[in-house]
Amino acid sequence: MFKGITIPDSISSQENYKRKYNFSEMYYAFTQLPGASAKLIKNKRKQLISKQFIERLQLAVTEVNACAACSYAHTSMALKMGINAEEISSMLSGSIDFIIPEEAKAILFAQHFAEKRGKPEKETYQSIIEYYGYEKAEIIFAACRVMIAGNIYGLPFSALQSRKNGKPYKNSSLLFELTMLIGGVLVLPLALLHGLLKALVY
Repeated sequence: MFKGITIPDSISSQENYKRKYNFSEMYYAFTQLPGASAKLIKNKRKQLISKQFIERLQLAVTEVNACAACSYAHTSMALKMGINAEEISSMLSGSIDFIIPEEAKAILFAQHFAEKRGKPEKETYQSIIEYYGYEKAEIIFAACRVMIAGNIYGLPFSALQSRKNGKPYKNSSLLFELTMLIGGVLVLPLALLHGLLKALVY
């Protein structure tokens, strides 16, 4: 447990997937990584959106998906970025108590993005473009896309870890967990190539 951080029981002690993704959804999420990663690398140079803002977006996606592995990993990252323990705990609980007003619309978009399984409504994304401008909206979208790819892989990993501890998820199976984890590693290069070609064309 991180000092001062309480990972919600709904994440740390869960007995089921809050959201269970299939192999096709994982492949699609992986194809989005090259384009999304390029946007985040560009942002590091231009500093249009702070790394703390990006981390909050990713915590919001993780909260909706309730990925235990990602929650722990991103808690560590957030602490290193100087985000305080209360804010992290609040984000992982789905609370809006610590949301910075100018980031609120983007945080709500991140939650919507996760609830729609990585395929947000066009009107919702358009509202982000109108509010933040096209460049910033692309970075917000990219941060969410990178996070959901991590979540989709992290969820069966979390389930497998829970199984090893004698607490298997009720809506999972060892076959499903291994298929997602091993299959994900095998198709990742193909998905990245697919995504890279797509990013170059569009």
